[in-house]
Amino acid sequence: MRRTLAAGAMGLALMAALAVESAQAAIRGDYVEVRSADIYAGHCYANSEVGMEGKEAMMAWKIQAGDWQGVDLTGLGVVAVVRASATLGDPYHNPLPARAVLILDSRASARQRMALAAFAMSMAGPLLSNVVRIDSAPISMESDNGGAVVRLTAGDIARVETRALCHADHLCGNEFVYYPPLTEISGATPAVSVQDMYAGQGLDTVWNRTGRKNSFVGTFAR
Repeated sequence: MRRTLAAGAMGLALMAALAVESAQAAIRGDYVEVRSADIYAGHCYANSEVGMEGKEAMMAWKIQAGDWQGVDLTGLGVVAVVRASATLGDPYHNPLPARAVLILDSRASARQRMALAAFAMSMAGPLLSNVVRIDSAPISMESDNGGAVVRLTAGDIARVETRALCHADHLCGNEFVYYPPLTEISGATPAVSVQDMYAGQGLDTVWNRTGRKNSFVGTFAR
């Protein structure tokens, strides 16, 4: 089931919620990120993508336990999809302004959805300062961070599946983590996206990519 919420009115409420963010917030869980450029690459390959690829990203948080602004979010998920003005992570070009779509867990109550959105905006910072659309969908995310395996679905809007890097992924032998994650995470591990798909509205683009070294998996705690 898929529903669209009023982004404008909710955006004002989200900014107000961020202003009173609780200093006692304690929340933890799993994280996955995919980009439209390889984050694990050699200089030559990465330089060939700068300015042409890497303007899109998807970030997903699955809360294992905890609350945000006094609202219990245990077991819920939130996905942020971003389309920036330049290659994300390029130190020589400003990726802002960026447009973003939020996908909130449809199992959440109205109060929990507000907290989920405020949490994601706090984690991703300026990249989520211009949320143009808010969708609701059932979010499922299974993670084996030790094996760099994540399986994420957000209804029919988004899907991510990752696997660990293997010997066959080292094409030139000079690959390294070229771009850092877009948000603060622990144990950030580069991975291959078996599939990363976005079929939503609001960003004037959709995609369905396979076999790219464009993912991070890890955990978060705030």
